[in-house]
Amino acid sequence: MPEERTAAPAALVIFGASGDLTRRKLLPAVYNLALSRLLPGGFAVVGVARRPKPDFADDMREAVNKFSRRRPIDDAAWGELERGISYVQGNFDEPETYKALGAELERLDKERGTGKSRVFYLAVSPDQVPGIVRGLREANLVTPAGAGRNGDHFERIVVEKPFGEDLESAHDLNRELGSHLAESQIYRIDHYLGKETVQNLLVLRFGNTIFEPLWSRQHVDRVELTVAEDIGVEGRGKFYEQVGITRDIVQNHALQLLTLVAMEPPSSWDANAVRDEKVKVLRALRPITGKAVLDHTVRAQYAAGVVRGEHVPGYREEPDVAKDSKTETYVALKAHVDNWRWSGVPFTLRTGKRLAKRVAEVVLHFKPLPHGLFRGQDGTQPNALVMRLQPDEGISLRFAAKVPGSGMALRGVTMDFRYGAAFGSSTPEAYERLLLDVLRGDATLFTRSDEVEAQWRFIDPIFAGWASEHAKVASYPAGSWGPEEADALAAPRGWRRP
Repeated sequence: MPEERTAAPAALVIFGASGDLTRRKLLPAVYNLALSRLLPGGFAVVGVARRPKPDFADDMREAVNKFSRRRPIDDAAWGELERGISYVQGNFDEPETYKALGAELERLDKERGTGKSRVFYLAVSPDQVPGIVRGLREANLVTPAGAGRNGDHFERIVVEKPFGEDLESAHDLNRELGSHLAESQIYRIDHYLGKETVQNLLVLRFGNTIFEPLWSRQHVDRVELTVAEDIGVEGRGKFYEQVGITRDIVQNHALQLLTLVAMEPPSSWDANAVRDEKVKVLRALRPITGKAVLDHTVRAQYAAGVVRGEHVPGYREEPDVAKDSKTETYVALKAHVDNWRWSGVPFTLRTGKRLAKRVAEVVLHFKPLPHGLFRGQDGTQPNALVMRLQPDEGISLRFAAKVPGSGMALRGVTMDFRYGAAFGSSTPEAYERLLLDVLRGDATLFTRSDEVEAQWRFIDPIFAGWASEHAKVASYPAGSWGPEEADALAAPRGWRRP
């Protein structure tokens, strides 16, 4: 695993720099990297967007002061970073924009020492990605070479999710990008993989002797994955009507978590070695097709309800949402990984908006004891290993212990590890790790082209099954844990209540 080290000199070019992602995530991440002295002296940030932004640097300072995990802002660190911040206004489909960008990058090479190395971050909608890449290629700002023109500098592209809307569109986008760039230059970002606790799944499995022997069908009864949010669509009704939670969460975040839990040990901590094992898991997923979609999946929408003591509207009452919408805000499914390690072990997965609380976790439910010496006691519930990804990041192990006293009474207890207590509360944000990895050329935590297509290959038949006239959209009250119809997928022991 790579140690933390300062990145090589480079310019970070952000297309869509006037948007929320830049303000809330990207610039605060850049600032925190600078504060940690992980950025080189030769570093610059160039924003590119349609809107005029004469005060772009001041806007970014305001955003950092509001959204950075470390506040108040350090004037000295910001002052050095600000000297390398600039802005190019222009439409993404006009050659003049790329000509102006090229001139600005040449200036930064001379004045900031960025060494002709560039990272182009496409913080834009998926339909704009091909045009921007073509514009960069035609302006000779990128060339199809993994390391760069002469091997002494680099050009890399970062693409945000969703990557396509189905297998066909993802394949077309991969082919379009591949016609202009080498695969080693393309970084498909999934911010979930930058979370410290998600990466710790690999360390827990492959860095500790006691867990790996238990991580299989011989000892695990089922694996449960939950990605729950207590918020609604937050004014993004138009966007959600196009995407839904399957494309927003299941196709990327949730399936990526599943691969990290189920993968075999890679031969090394090398980007391709790790991603090879993840792809094997995706290819081993049993397809959910035809009538099986109705038996192994549940989709639903939130109705009006109460969240944190506040009455909230149902999904169909949200702005820009159709009154007869069938867009899912909740999905539960039961999947199987058909290989020797996991044969017969169900992976139950659920994700939703307006659920009881915000939580993301992975739970390994171990098999019950073969012979119950203490049958009927609370402490004899099967052991469980809970990996909490957010909030209160940590790991807990549930096991039985004897209650003090003369009798033989048992109680279930937990052994807890909490990130905040062990390492301090200010752990790096996901985008900090991922931006630094792009600058260093480490693609381990980014998805490869075949990986993205394998994810869509599993998801597409589910959409086809939902398109049948027999497929229903269930309902659940906001503030609950989802529809009753989903309970059957986790039977007989039911879903865990975090």
